[in-house]
Amino acid sequence: MTQSALTEIQTSYPLDAIRADFPALHQQVRGKPLVYLDNAASAQKPKQVIDALADFYRHDFANVHRGVHTLSERATGKYEAARDRVQRFINAACREEIVFVRGTTEAINLVAQSYGRGSLQSGDEILITAMEHHSNIVPWQMVCQQTGATLKVAPINQQGELIMEAFERLLSTRTRLVAVTHMSNALGTINPVEDIISLAHAQNIPVLLDGAQAVPHLPVDVQALDCDFYAFSGHKLYGPTGIGVLYGKRELLEAMPPWQGGGEMIRKVTFEATEYNVLPYKFEAGTPAIAEAVGLGAAIDYVESIGWQAITQHEHDLLAYATAKASDIDGLRLVGTAARKGAILSFILKQVHPHDIGTFLDHYGVAVRAGHHCAMPVMDFFQVPATARASFAIYNSKEEVDILMEAIQHIIEAFG
Repeated sequence: MTQSALTEIQTSYPLDAIRADFPALHQQVRGKPLVYLDNAASAQKPKQVIDALADFYRHDFANVHRGVHTLSERATGKYEAARDRVQRFINAACREEIVFVRGTTEAINLVAQSYGRGSLQSGDEILITAMEHHSNIVPWQMVCQQTGATLKVAPINQQGELIMEAFERLLSTRTRLVAVTHMSNALGTINPVEDIISLAHAQNIPVLLDGAQAVPHLPVDVQALDCDFYAFSGHKLYGPTGIGVLYGKRELLEAMPPWQGGGEMIRKVTFEATEYNVLPYKFEAGTPAIAEAVGLGAAIDYVESIGWQAITQHEHDLLAYATAKASDIDGLRLVGTAARKGAILSFILKQVHPHDIGTFLDHYGVAVRAGHHCAMPVMDFFQVPATARASFAIYNSKEEVDILMEAIQHIIEAFG
């Protein structure tokens, strides 16, 4: 990209218009304008998504697939159109590879129990990294307990980056699956997933990517990546809660048994036996999150209307600005300084517990997350009980970064 093109993006980014689309941003907290910097936990929703949900409930709501009446047909059409929208968004080869779930956590559990439990045995290994969210640790621990397999952990360095040499050494003839985060929720690290997948596939090892943090910030092409499974949630992508996606290569999903039984995932049921439905429905037991899927489709439309080039440049600029400001504050330590990072700033202050940081910032109208971020092993590695985490999104501004940093200075002064 030329410098002139970069400048055009920087000057033409429609920040004011984007902020106007998010009703929740236009309120006060404790008498101060809200500065919402908790996007890694969950992002706010644009009116386009809110309107899509409201319109569906007002006019089109009915259960899907089962009805021959008009409302059921309309609901089914919108629900399945959302699946097609997701397929295009991540460039899956076909719609059958898109399974709707409640979120990233359920997607990983589905793979652990359907793919892992059925194929793993004593002596087999699953390889993850030391920066994983609990949702990409605990399901594998559970399936290891069930099968006798062993969980291996590739280490990270003091910058919060995966040590690739160690990762490669841990790959072996015993490795049956690699499961890694695309982007760390606690550190912001963006992993070299292309290299990870290439190394694993050289030994015919399938790879699952936890994309919960990556999907709102990076364009994802599952065919170009050649990952075997990809999981993400709607609520971090400016969509509703209770909806997420498991992408899986068709041949893998075809071979996997259903995880849950019930309605919709069946073709024929007798008391003697059950014939399961075709993909993707054999993994979607029961009434799905219909309206939420419609809302996810609207969220994808919204993100793509802005454009990935503009989004990634805006968030890169925000992170660089915030990092430089934070580095000038005496007593502030950044946790996670990878060379390739997403828009996450985790930090601690001398003599101030992160929970106190979060509480004090709330008095300035600033919403951040304070705690272990469902990544306790990361906190143990950096020898901290927790961090405060400011995470940025498409609607955040440099002015909000200034408010955050000014509030941090006040906290330092208050604690002496």
